[in-house]
Amino acid sequence: MEKLGPAYQIQTQRLVLRCWNPADAPLLKSAVEESLDHLRPWMPWAHEEPQPLQQKVNLLRQFRSQFDRSEDFPYGVFSLDERSVLGGGALHQIDEDAFAIGYWIHVEHIGQGLATEVAAALTKIAFEIEQVDRVEIHCDPKNIRSAAVPKKLEFIHEATLRRRVEDHQHQKQDRMLWSMFSETYPKSPAAQMQIKAFDAIGQRLL
Repeated sequence: MEKLGPAYQIQTQRLVLRCWNPADAPLLKSAVEESLDHLRPWMPWAHEEPQPLQQKVNLLRQFRSQFDRSEDFPYGVFSLDERSVLGGGALHQIDEDAFAIGYWIHVEHIGQGLATEVAAALTKIAFEIEQVDRVEIHCDPKNIRSAAVPKKLEFIHEATLRRRVEDHQHQKQDRMLWSMFSETYPKSPAAQMQIKAFDAIGQRLL
């Protein structure tokens, strides 16, 4: 089946997920810096923060380029009016038939189910627009909040891989691997989620 995407913008009940633009750099910089204490235990990139604004602009230009070339799909997570960055999400291509989902949420908005909402929307995009066979979520076993997300969405915990990922100090850490396949997706909570998705010129995909 021909792929419909990529989806440049996704609307959920509470959020807008869309391709980053360089003009979003000030909002992203503020959101990351306000959340550093929350992010650093789990996100190695957070140890490279804070970054100058121009570095953020360059990063978002890179994200946009990757998105346009269908190499990687980093999304900004915004409030419905798009005036605030509430976090970030991504579909990272593992191979031609599988994606891994990543997500982070602004510290002031944790505990509200937003990470689950982001992951559910991206799961739906992966299966219904990108037409993949498998979606994975990887997380640190110690990150209880993050591990709760795939569990709520009925991903299967395949394994906890020992000493597989380097942290910012180059120490090997364990990694949980959760997966969902196309045949089980239709009965999952993600499949029941109502979203709107649009392509690069604003045409409706879902």
